Amino acid sequence: MSGDAGYDYREIDDIIHGRVRLAVMAFLSGAGAADFNELKARVGGTDGNLSVHLKKLEEAGYVAVEKGLRGRRPQTTVSLTKKGREAWIAYIARMEDLLRPKAAE
Repeated sequence: MSGDAGYDYREIDDIIHGRVRLAVMAFLSGAGAADFNELKARVGGTDGNLSVHLKKLEEAGYVAVEKGLRGRRPQTTVSLTKKGREAWIAYIARMEDLLRPKAAE
């Protein structure tokens, strides 16, 4: 196997690569934004578990979390940021590089 930089698994974005965070990013890449309960229903997990993963994505600048009211009920909306979309595209490209068969030298 060659030392091809395109095959360097260490370049995978660990922030995205966790299963729950990967599911969040995949869903938001299509939806753009979702309320917390919709996101929880799509990716599974508990309120606390999802909150921890969203915090990590938010700290990286990949998602924006907005809290507000819908009527008298609290509502949390999560949206993919420009930086998050760019990171998602780069993540997908890196995974494609890793999955593409490499010619033996």
